[in-house]
Amino acid sequence: MADILAAPQQAVSKQADRDEQFRTLGAISAAHWVSHFHIFALPMLFPFLKQQLNVGYIELGFALTVFAVSSGLTQAPIGYLADHIGARKILLMGLCLGGAALIGLGLHLTYSWLIVSAAVLGLANSVYHPANYAILSAHMNEARMGRAFSVHTFAGFLGGAVAPAVMAGLVATVGVHGALIAAGAIGPLVALFIFGVGIPDANAVDRRTGGGSRQSVVTPALAALTIFFLLLSLSNAGISNFGVVALMSGYGATFSAANLALTAYLGASAAGVLAGGFLADHTDRHGQVAAVCFAVNAAILLVIAVSNLPQLPLIGLMGLAGFLSGVIAPSRDMMVRDAAPPGAAGRAFGIVSTGFNIGGIISPLLFGWIMDRNLPHWVFGGSVVFMVLTVILALATERRPERSRPARA
Repeated sequence: MADILAAPQQAVSKQADRDEQFRTLGAISAAHWVSHFHIFALPMLFPFLKQQLNVGYIELGFALTVFAVSSGLTQAPIGYLADHIGARKILLMGLCLGGAALIGLGLHLTYSWLIVSAAVLGLANSVYHPANYAILSAHMNEARMGRAFSVHTFAGFLGGAVAPAVMAGLVATVGVHGALIAAGAIGPLVALFIFGVGIPDANAVDRRTGGGSRQSVVTPALAALTIFFLLLSLSNAGISNFGVVALMSGYGATFSAANLALTAYLGASAAGVLAGGFLADHTDRHGQVAAVCFAVNAAILLVIAVSNLPQLPLIGLMGLAGFLSGVIAPSRDMMVRDAAPPGAAGRAFGIVSTGFNIGGIISPLLFGWIMDRNLPHWVFGGSVVFMVLTVILALATERRPERSRPARA
């Protein structure tokens, strides 16, 4: 009789757990959407900021460098704070801080405020990965953890994908000042949504393996993968941050057409992430997957770099290039996992991710300099060069995993 009475209670408890996980994943994914949307909000306004602030593209690129430096330097301290005062609290603060940075710039649009806002926005951006992954790791079902991370990543890509179209629509309706204020307001609104949903904090994180492996994590393989991440950042940053202005100034594209092309690139990247996760689960040759995708991507971007394509073929090729760049993401992460010493995956990913931060510092200045020299075709040509180097390094660093994969539920 007791078993009969307990069965409905267990079913209710399991349903409650599933509902909480669904709410948590949705709320955290919404925050990741905001993260990527805010990353792309400023670059989408570069053509207008250049005129209103009377500065060059290298000065605008410097703002993105400040963003990257601020975000890179604060990742580790923010992760420490998330573990000690609560990841949920840190996440809510980051959403509000990032929103305040853009709202402040919209209310006081000067170059000095642009630099200050970029620094504050970088600090806010450093919140998302430590806080989001801490909460997801603590409360998602282990059997579905990979899919939860995939949805989280997809949401981030989607935020970047819609940023060009959303910012273009805002500029057309409320102007540059209004666009900045509206983009910033999204942060506090999502923070209010997360607060209302009442997601759990990450205090329940299992720290039983906190000691991890004590062997050195700085291996030649991980050093090479750090360079791989740097090249990956450089190959994508020029298109993401300067693709619109390059297409407008060098290819005769309108602001709307250029934004559509970039939206196709970023939107297809989001779809490619989901396809790439399926592919990564069915092969151990992650370096070859990355190399093939980048080789095809390099060929596509070379066509764009050397020719003035009509609008529809341009958007189609940009979409294909974006899809392939998304497919690479899961294989990229598996390359790091395979190279990480046992029990040291966290530190390994932390090391190689510095390549992204370094790329974020270098790329705005490099591609801003290219645009100031009136060489818009080299925004795409430079990406081709970095992709070719990435192909070579992906093949050179590929290794078969030395340990068997855990069984999948």
